[in-house]
Amino acid sequence: MNYEGIFRERGGAYHRAMNRWPDARADDFRVPLERVRLRAGETIVDVPAGGGYLRRYVPATCRWFGHEPCGSFSDAATADADLLPLPWPDRFADAAISIAGVHHFADKRPLFREVRRVLRDGGRFVLADVHRASPVARFLDDFVGSHNSTGHDGDYLDDATLDDLRHCGFEISAAQRSAYRWHFADRLQMGEFCRLLFDMHDVEPEFVAGEIERRLGTVPSPESVRPIGADRDPVAMEGGHLNGVAMNWELWVVRALAR
Repeated sequence: MNYEGIFRERGGAYHRAMNRWPDARADDFRVPLERVRLRAGETIVDVPAGGGYLRRYVPATCRWFGHEPCGSFSDAATADADLLPLPWPDRFADAAISIAGVHHFADKRPLFREVRRVLRDGGRFVLADVHRASPVARFLDDFVGSHNSTGHDGDYLDDATLDDLRHCGFEISAAQRSAYRWHFADRLQMGEFCRLLFDMHDVEPEFVAGEIERRLGTVPSPESVRPIGADRDPVAMEGGHLNGVAMNWELWVVRALAR
């Protein structure tokens, strides 16, 4: 099943998770955005944009435009549209970003060619997605794919992706697997967030949390980093102290320049 088919079916559950705990995946957006190196007054395009989650991290001095073909993301910049062609004119943007979406595309070149078209010469494209050799890829295909409504068989990033980008008019300036964490008030919140995000109907949050601990690993979330939901969620407090947890995650972040 392609991206549109997957997220027209389960984008609503994904969006509910992101609305309930909007900061849990903050580094999924901050880390790639740092690699873009936006300057004041620049325009950045975001595709596929999901529910427009990146927008809140873009500096107010810059212009953000998102394109999302699936209307199940109720706050998407565009809805019920075709993904391609992208809805912007040639050389429209100074930068482009794509986060955790292209592993649902078997053939990534049509998207890469469209991104190149809408970028000015010298523009930056940051692609952040799951690397084929990462524990995240195995977690998604082996665990999530066994329990969600659409299955999961990702076409993950590897060196062939860099060749595809070069073929589509980009020069690779950096490619690095970046490890960080998703933060939660407690392990059951972590399990419920991931159960909802990945639309896993047949498992309980406790089971999901246990599989995350076994497959990806977790660490206590330090009190200096206030876990998401702790101010709203009484179960996050235990004896007056935060009982936060952070799950390991990573994406391969590729920075490419439009030739």
